[in-house]
Amino acid sequence: MIGTRLSMQSPVPLKIGVLGIAFLFSFPAGYLLWRNFTGDTSSLKLLNKSQVLSPLQRSLILSVAVSLTTALIGIVLAWLTTRCDLPGKRIWKIILPIPLVFPSFIGAAAFIRTMNPGGFLNGLLNKIGIDNVVEIRGFFGAWFVLSLFCYPYVYLPVAAKLRHLPSSLEETSRVLGYSPRKTFNHVVFPQVAPVLGAGTLLVFLYTISDFGAVQLLRYDTLTRSIATSQLANKSLSLALGLFLLIIAGIVVFAERMISRTSISSDQKSIGPPLKYSLGAWKLPSFLVVSLLTLLSLGAPLFTLSKWAIDGLRRGSGNGHPLTLNVQQVWESTWNTLSISVIAGFVTILAVLPIAIVISRYKSKVGNLAHSLVIATFAVPGILIALSMRFWSLQTDWAYNLFNNTKALLVFSYVVRFGSLAMGVVLLSVAAVPNNLQDAGQTLGVKRIPRFFRIYLPLMSPGLGAAAGLVILSTMKELPITLLISPLGFSTLATRMFSSFEEAFIAEAGILAVILVALSSILTWMLVIRKSEHL
Repeated sequence: MIGTRLSMQSPVPLKIGVLGIAFLFSFPAGYLLWRNFTGDTSSLKLLNKSQVLSPLQRSLILSVAVSLTTALIGIVLAWLTTRCDLPGKRIWKIILPIPLVFPSFIGAAAFIRTMNPGGFLNGLLNKIGIDNVVEIRGFFGAWFVLSLFCYPYVYLPVAAKLRHLPSSLEETSRVLGYSPRKTFNHVVFPQVAPVLGAGTLLVFLYTISDFGAVQLLRYDTLTRSIATSQLANKSLSLALGLFLLIIAGIVVFAERMISRTSISSDQKSIGPPLKYSLGAWKLPSFLVVSLLTLLSLGAPLFTLSKWAIDGLRRGSGNGHPLTLNVQQVWESTWNTLSISVIAGFVTILAVLPIAIVISRYKSKVGNLAHSLVIATFAVPGILIALSMRFWSLQTDWAYNLFNNTKALLVFSYVVRFGSLAMGVVLLSVAAVPNNLQDAGQTLGVKRIPRFFRIYLPLMSPGLGAAAGLVILSTMKELPITLLISPLGFSTLATRMFSSFEEAFIAEAGILAVILVALSSILTWMLVIRKSEHL
């Protein structure tokens, strides 16, 4: 008890450091708001203009359409793979989440070159006398691609919820004579609805924040308008950014409220969850799941592999030579890995003091900092990049300090993905037993040696998992890297995106295959193997 009482008051330097970290996390959004409301009133005057309202309307329509589609896909797949006798459902459980590995712009690029005029699918159709009936672009293309690659955000939490629902309620419903459909509508769905709603809102936030897919598919949303106007019309880009920030904030607030009010039950399942027979629907269900997997996984993998093989053939002297050499591939790969690892390490250093202050000292300062870090989840990457770009250009000392360095880029990554690491780091710190902490303090071990000898070894698996999440997210981040990278610095994502924009398809395929392969390997090593700490 003495050790616990002595440790209740957090050290003043630690408090000051935590407040400084919280300020840095809130700086990009704060600067964006400040620029909109001070110094340049023209940006606010644009809020009722068609230049802002048209992209806003398109963004909202696309986000609602993708959210509803993924909600339907997610709950159907979750029900089929967890509660029904779907053939091969053990394999489907492994395969269905894989589309999360693909950045949306890679999926968009694959479908553009496969299904648009001149692509592989249209080539096959032309051979049987059907001319260019398929084209992926605009609203349909963005809706189609984003729905295919975002449904796991709904599928994964709903499936987890269905696996842990108490079976007693469903058994009672069946005993009372309710059909499986009525049991689902009146018993199962009300219990999974909060999780379904939270996952759907995450898809909405992802869609309204996406830049790569809508840019390639030429659908003019808020993010695309911000990117195209940030040089020629700063006031317009600021006004668009303000709208995007407000909408993202509302969505995140709604998601947090739904998550807090999720329906829970004190009942415990007795035995495994109830299983339902598909009967005559078994074959149609299997075909639907197979078709969805073919579109979301098989098609992009086939297309990217074909591009990469074509590129390797060119590199070996067959056909037109590649514009990409081995040195450039290695440079982009090394840049991707190195900047991602640095961002992951710095992110852990940033959020760990906050987690310690919250878990160890129960400080209000820590709670405030935690809230600010989590709130950055509502700030899309393109807005962080926009804010930091304008700030560095407007501030002489910042421009001189950060120009042609990676410091601003790493800072932007940390702000963007700090919220991903925060929860895992907090759980890791809280998992350190109090008796070990108090024993070290009672034995007279000073604070810093105690941290490295007792706390850090116990926290390291969870910290590694949190860093893994940041590394994987940084590898696929596009708008931040495009807008504020130093001159000459390119990652796999940015070089692949630029190659596709310039119609260097084989080069883009090689880079995309490398990026997806690295992402898959690191997902297994850094996240899946450490999933107990997530």
